[in-house]
Amino acid sequence: MNADDENRTTHFGFTEVPMDEKASMVGAVFSSVADRYDLMNDLMSFGVHRLWKKFACSQSGLKSGGAVLDVAAGSGDLSREFHRQVGDAGMVTMTDVNRDMLARGRDAMIDAGVSGSVRYVLTDAERLAFDDDAFDCVCISFGLRNVTRISRALESMHRVLKPGGKVLVLEFSRPTRASFRRLYDFYSFNVLPAMGRVVASDEASYRYLVESIRKHPDQQTLARMMSRAGFEDVDYFNLSHGIAALHVGYKY
Repeated sequence: MNADDENRTTHFGFTEVPMDEKASMVGAVFSSVADRYDLMNDLMSFGVHRLWKKFACSQSGLKSGGAVLDVAAGSGDLSREFHRQVGDAGMVTMTDVNRDMLARGRDAMIDAGVSGSVRYVLTDAERLAFDDDAFDCVCISFGLRNVTRISRALESMHRVLKPGGKVLVLEFSRPTRASFRRLYDFYSFNVLPAMGRVVASDEASYRYLVESIRKHPDQQTLARMMSRAGFEDVDYFNLSHGIAALHVGYKY
């Protein structure tokens, strides 16, 4: 921890917290929701998150024998598709900073019959524990908004990406139409926390998740942050009217 960080604050949802405490607070959220993570994702998005993830994987450019890093891999939805793309000759590396979520992802991969050509690494997105220029593709899906320092995470992902490689950042974003944003806000702040209370017995964690989406950089801001981190030809695709966005960048 940088000494300067001890005296600085950052957002945890709509609450300002000491910067050196956010990671543990986010960790507690995901430890709490791990067992119901997949069910809640399906309920909250009406299953549409699976289409977003399928689209993200289709943009990976991965081929048989490739090496892909799935940062904040969660329950491994993307990792399973990446494994299909790179085959047994390739390697899928799943990471998470949260031990409970990484275990959930490992179990899901095993349940899906994926055992070879995959490894699981407990590591922080801001300090990825891999060599420089190690992966053909680096992906983070619905995890970037939870890191304490987004810029550091982007720089870390750029470092481990091979020259010629591609980064994929799939994240909730800002709906493109004002009228739709009002409906989305009502659903997010009223329905989702109630759903978390009933289904996962944890309203507070899902209220944080909703608030964290509102604090996340919008499409254009994130694209600029990726460019500053070293990625080139950065572009993005709005998904479901901008509820989510897939940002793509390259390392040359």
